[in-house]
Amino acid sequence: MSMSGKPFTTKGSKLGSAKRSRDKCSMKAFFRRPGRPKTARSAPPQTNRPKLPDPETGKLAGHSGFSRFPSRFSYFTFRTNFRTPPMHQFLGLDSSTQSLSAIVVDLDTGETVLDAAANFGEALPAYESPAGFLANPDPLVRHADPLMWVEALDYLFEKCRADGFDWGNIRGISGSGQQHGTVYLKPGFADSANWDSGQPLVDQVRPLLTRQTSPIWMDSSTTAECRELAAAVGGDEYVMAITGSRPIERFPASQIRKLHKVDPDTYEATARIYLVSSFMAFLLSGRDVPIDFGDGAGMNLLNLADGTWDPKMLDAAAPGLADKLPPVAASNTVTGELAPYFCEKYGFAADTPVIAWSGDNPCSLIGMGGAAPGSAIISLSTGDTFFGAMRAPRTDPKGYGHVFGNPAGGFMSLICFKNGSLTREHVANRVGMDWDAFSGAILDTAPGNNGNFMLPYIESEITPVILEPQLKLIGDDNFTSWQDPAAAARGIVEAQAVSMRLHAAWIDETPETLLATGGASKNRGILQVFADVFGARVQTIDVSNSAALGAALRAAHACTDVDWPELFADFAAPAADVAIHPAETTAVYADLTERFVGELHTTYGV
Repeated sequence: MSMSGKPFTTKGSKLGSAKRSRDKCSMKAFFRRPGRPKTARSAPPQTNRPKLPDPETGKLAGHSGFSRFPSRFSYFTFRTNFRTPPMHQFLGLDSSTQSLSAIVVDLDTGETVLDAAANFGEALPAYESPAGFLANPDPLVRHADPLMWVEALDYLFEKCRADGFDWGNIRGISGSGQQHGTVYLKPGFADSANWDSGQPLVDQVRPLLTRQTSPIWMDSSTTAECRELAAAVGGDEYVMAITGSRPIERFPASQIRKLHKVDPDTYEATARIYLVSSFMAFLLSGRDVPIDFGDGAGMNLLNLADGTWDPKMLDAAAPGLADKLPPVAASNTVTGELAPYFCEKYGFAADTPVIAWSGDNPCSLIGMGGAAPGSAIISLSTGDTFFGAMRAPRTDPKGYGHVFGNPAGGFMSLICFKNGSLTREHVANRVGMDWDAFSGAILDTAPGNNGNFMLPYIESEITPVILEPQLKLIGDDNFTSWQDPAAAARGIVEAQAVSMRLHAAWIDETPETLLATGGASKNRGILQVFADVFGARVQTIDVSNSAALGAALRAAHACTDVDWPELFADFAAPAADVAIHPAETTAVYADLTERFVGELHTTYGV
């Protein structure tokens, strides 16, 4: 998410717009916006109070219910059975590493009416976390204060209310949390969650914590625990096959194991372990809540085949862990009505449903409009990322990629590459090019770069694992001596695109479209290379916070009968004027890929 540099920002808001008359908002009229075909819609219920799911079965009382496990659903059918009346605004929150942000979508107008953010470092400086985490003498340890996230809720809601936004129009809330972070609570935590609106929320949550800091996704201090997990269950292969990822340092399984080893008293005193996403949903609901399938898949604890906690992984992590985790639930589960605290303090409607929160990557999949197979998302930023929906769950035999739950049903893949824009920028600076010249040079050179290519690593890499990086040039003398700037520009981008496609092959999906976002997605030359290497059309999508938007769309989908394609068309449509098609010379990349693989093996043994 781009930061404004200010503690609180509202972007693109239409806070002064006139309210629409309520008498036009029958369910049928509400969803027949101008230019839409008039299709039949289900009638609204007689009440807007959602029925809560049975905690044992995961089903809604009085309805046919829904599976708790998204893997049993086809795409675009994964939803709850209740409907709200024809009110139109839905809130998505994103508790990310550095900020809490809010996006509100209005289904009646097809517009985003609020886009606001509170930067932790500037809005809440007392937590001494300018980058979203606490300083630690051990560079491998990265923890955050969970009370910072609690206080940010009050801060953001109050600032938006003071600036004139009417929270009373919200008809459903969901959220996104930075993945893998964990929060630890005492026994009786749920009974204590009858928040008093006369007191700050942070003062009421503080006594509930057994652990004062939360390990977050940036923590890499649990290598020993990862090895122990694998050894306990028969190896990395078992962990990958069951949970979708090899044992990963930032994932909760190894973090919980470390806590049990170094501080067993705190572990024993803990009654509930939440992810960041479920912790935030707990705050809003004021009751115990489940972990959703999408975020739960990023813990090294969830059995992807049946959507339940895996007993072997639980036992390997720590004794008694099954009793400390909440149940797993479908991503559209209603965790409860919004706690009275927020209604009394900020003016939310008393019966506002709270939908289960998910992780930032699953929510971004929704916010980018990529929830169905056939497209994939490439985020070209400081690090590059490839992710997309999967037709069937598969795991990466080399352990680089991950499988998470798709909030729209089924699964999603995710692959991260550390060498992204900074590496491209390094090459551009080395040959004295600005970005316009860099793009032009790519477009003026031939696909395949006349046989010249690079190993694109200026810093250690995670896909594949490279601990001693080097930017290695292979080709003719002019190229290897940096005397051919245009070839250097094409060489670095082709290497990154080839590596991305190579390391995404395990997914066994051939995307027809790549949806590109991030700073480098504005560079046509870079996008043309990715189109050529993947043999796919590339379109750009400009979303300021895809995770918060995805959360808002998830709330809208759960609370109405609007389907995913319609929501994506309104709020996550690719730019109409940018569609880059692959050149007919795409076949040259088969040879380049083979040579790239050989050089990787020769140089790094991978």
